[in-house]
Amino acid sequence: MSADQGSTTDISALSEPQRQALRVALAVSMGFTAAAAVGAVLPFIGPLFAAQFLLSSSRPLPLAQTIGMVVLILATSSLLIFLTGALIDRPIVFLTVLGFIYFCCFAVQAIGRGGPAVFLVLVVAVIIPLVGVLHATFADSVLSILLGGVLSATALMWLAHALVPEPTVLTAAPQREIAHHEQPVRRACANTLILLFAVAFCIANNQLVAAVVIPITVVSLLDQLDIAASGRAAIGIVAVNVFGGILASIAYGLLSMRPSLALMFAILLIVALGLGTRAASRSSDAKLYSGALTIFLILFGLGVSPLPGTAAESLSTRITYVAAAIIYTVVVAAVLWPQPALRSARGQSVENHIEEEPK
Repeated sequence: MSADQGSTTDISALSEPQRQALRVALAVSMGFTAAAAVGAVLPFIGPLFAAQFLLSSSRPLPLAQTIGMVVLILATSSLLIFLTGALIDRPIVFLTVLGFIYFCCFAVQAIGRGGPAVFLVLVVAVIIPLVGVLHATFADSVLSILLGGVLSATALMWLAHALVPEPTVLTAAPQREIAHHEQPVRRACANTLILLFAVAFCIANNQLVAAVVIPITVVSLLDQLDIAASGRAAIGIVAVNVFGGILASIAYGLLSMRPSLALMFAILLIVALGLGTRAASRSSDAKLYSGALTIFLILFGLGVSPLPGTAAESLSTRITYVAAAIIYTVVVAAVLWPQPALRSARGQSVENHIEEEPK
């Protein structure tokens, strides 16, 4: 009993963001290693979803919300599989329907609603059409893969909270402020065009690797900081996200030298703890590191995935795709995103600075 009390005391001594980061690291490393051990085609899906759940709140999702999430993913996946099969020979109509789905998701994000569910729906709405177009034989099993990913992510979330519980004596930590844009329709339209062009480009490419990496990178970036805020912010977004790709390359190189599940678990635990600590913080760059973790998991997951192709030869190409997707998103978003709110915010900042100056 004293040992249990000592363990609980040690966990309680950690700050709330540190406990959150530890949960993310444990869920990612355990989930990814288990998926790789059983030969999962996309081993990063469950850990990626689990990281989104755990970073969205310091408390586990309620049972009703978890069931709703599973139902939402199942319904969205089924609808997209049907639409892909029905509209595959009519690309204009197909892309129009996809654009409408993307717009609905981005519109919900722009008014500060949806939480991690919107990101998951966008990931599903990217993977299923591309897999259906480029690998029709693989499309039949993609529903079970995605549904299994959501279920495993839910299990990983509860397991992580069981291993690193949140002290019951503490009140619920305040949630992060969710961005609410003054021109949500225009913002949603711009994001839809950015993502839809990336998806259309990948459909024209007969390579599943590029199709998965590029649009999901775009989705991750569009959920990060306001790219148009300043040149320094744009450079920071590019650097941090490319850093996630470089980490994936280094991690895969280390794993290739002595492949083992134990080494994979150790690598994932260290990387996820490092990126997760920054992603769980209350700093303004938390979303950047959450995006870097997303990119790391996708690239590293594709490296160890049993998908057709030579993983070692294509990893550097994937990082190039990621860098291209980042630069594309930063530049186009800076052009298409509405600017009046930004100028107003800058003016308010200048006014506050003037008021604070001593007379």
